[in-house]
Amino acid sequence: MKVYTKTGDRGETSLVGGTRTAKNAPRVEAYGTIDELISWIGLLRADVAAKPCDPLLLHIQECLMTCAALLASDGQTHKKLPVITDDDIHALETAIDDMQRRLTPLRAFILPAAPRVAAECHIARTVCRRAERCAVGVAQQSPLDSNVLRYLNRLSDYLFTLAREFAELSKQHTDVRRKEADGHGN
Repeated sequence: MKVYTKTGDRGETSLVGGTRTAKNAPRVEAYGTIDELISWIGLLRADVAAKPCDPLLLHIQECLMTCAALLASDGQTHKKLPVITDDDIHALETAIDDMQRRLTPLRAFILPAAPRVAAECHIARTVCRRAERCAVGVAQQSPLDSNVLRYLNRLSDYLFTLAREFAELSKQHTDVRRKEADGHGN
């Protein structure tokens, strides 16, 4: 199978169902942004610091593929498309709640910074917010499963909280190393 089809050379693409549309159509922009987000989550998964989160991050990528498929559908397909379930959303909420129990209360705005894995989470979070805005635009024009919007909204909250957790863990690790260097680690 060839990678190139030449069917998009004039700025159009096919939606699931066969309808042709412009490559800059809101629906294409939405699922394209989700594709970008899937890649950012992949980069996050590649970070060794994120390994404990890998099973959930993999599930997130799979759910994002489902969101993209739902956004890529023209509503004319006879294929059974996957769905985002309440359980998928609940998994994010559970992870957020678990992390928040461990984190110090948030008292100020956060500027993305070190460690790198926290910054990667923040980039993924901002791309997720853009994907959500694009999906809202699609939902305003045609029917879209509401769980897609709920999932994207909750995912950005999860990525924000995960960034905070990585930052706090890094700070704790740095504080321990400072104490050891000062001779107070005994």
